[in-house]
Amino acid sequence: MEISFTVKLPVDVDSVPFVRGLCRQALEHLRIDRAVVEETTLALTEACANVVEHSGEHAEYEVSVEISDDVCRITVLDDGAGFDPGEVADRAPVEGGAGLKLMQSLVDRLDFRQDPDGRHRVGLEKRLSSRPQLRLLDRR
Repeated sequence: MEISFTVKLPVDVDSVPFVRGLCRQALEHLRIDRAVVEETTLALTEACANVVEHSGEHAEYEVSVEISDDVCRITVLDDGAGFDPGEVADRAPVEGGAGLKLMQSLVDRLDFRQDPDGRHRVGLEKRLSSRPQLRLLDRR
């Protein structure tokens, strides 16, 4: 089973829990392990909170979520100024960048791109199995 959706949101603090709730409900509907749901939604929260904190006033951003049998792919797209991920990653946590490190630790793949139209794209990818599935052997 697959679920996918895209939402355009206003850049305000209320949009973050809204989109986190949508993603959580979709993952829970598919009966994804709770730990994976928590890690995925926390990473999404960080990505959206960065947009809300750093984008200009009266802006919108877009979140796309694609959940398949084995992976959740999330894209957060905005018109903000963007940043250099390498520069932020080298900062001490008190100088900023803690959210980037947190996202890196929560997902299996994280990337930042600037689209040809100038918009900034954050890509998150999370495997939906937190550990290999064990097969029970029938010992009859």
